[in-house]
Amino acid sequence: MELVDLPVPPPKPDEAVVKIQAAGVNFIDVYNREGRYKQALPFVLGQEGAGTVTATGNQVRGIAVGDRVAYTLVLGSYAEYASVPADKLVKIPSGVSEPEAAAAILQGMTAHYLVNDTFPLKQGDTALIHAAAGGVGLLLVQMAHSLGARVIATVSTEEKAKLARGAGAEEVILYTKSDFEAETKRLTGGKGVDVVYDSVGKTTFEKGLNVLRPRGMMALYGGSSGAVAPIDPILLTQKGSLFLTRPSLGAYVLTAEDLQRRARAVFDLIHDGKLKLRIEHVYPLAQAQQAHRDLEARKTTGKLLLIP
Repeated sequence: MELVDLPVPPPKPDEAVVKIQAAGVNFIDVYNREGRYKQALPFVLGQEGAGTVTATGNQVRGIAVGDRVAYTLVLGSYAEYASVPADKLVKIPSGVSEPEAAAAILQGMTAHYLVNDTFPLKQGDTALIHAAAGGVGLLLVQMAHSLGARVIATVSTEEKAKLARGAGAEEVILYTKSDFEAETKRLTGGKGVDVVYDSVGKTTFEKGLNVLRPRGMMALYGGSSGAVAPIDPILLTQKGSLFLTRPSLGAYVLTAEDLQRRARAVFDLIHDGKLKLRIEHVYPLAQAQQAHRDLEARKTTGKLLLIP
């Protein structure tokens, strides 16, 4: 990655130009940089941003110059300006700042679909949440707790354990000191959990399957430790007729209506004080390399933002 000067992109007829005030840093950016998710080179990284509209194409309706907006799943937010399809833009409501919107539009909607749609949590369910002090993790814990689920969280340090407990985790396992499989089985009396929300992948996946109750679900939504090896589906039968899904946000915001509905739900939670954001690490745009190093080294908690 290198910082270069490019012209401000003109909007296509169905696009709006956004002057970006904050861009989110996510593991999908690492996957794009590594080539795990292929992109034509060269390209501008970043799939999460918030700012102010400075120009619109002649076919754009409902979005105007001066609107505060946020967006995700469109490449190019590591920049001062980005041209974005208007149907991908969500207006930021009053009471929510641009940095908050940038911190929540991707990770907040990810947590929202995981607990409301992928495995709809209800009162009395038990969920195991890996990387519980990370950007998505802290939001997941809060949302799961608010739905009445019992949350068992895994983290690497005492500092992160405190954050997970503060977000609503009833039990926290330091995987650096204890075997999370054995601890989870102990905490559930051997019954297992209803769902595992796993963004870690390679190093946690197999043991995660072992702590699920019969007909439980593994929601593998990331792979920060590396990709999971292929498995024979018969393994799911042997471990109790388990469900395995590899969800991504795009499939849960397939239409503009889906996007607006889910984004509004997340912004409403923030506005009403029911979802607390932890914007812990803010970097100048020129330090994007360092942001990636810190994220990959698991040195961070909460949300990472770049400020152009």
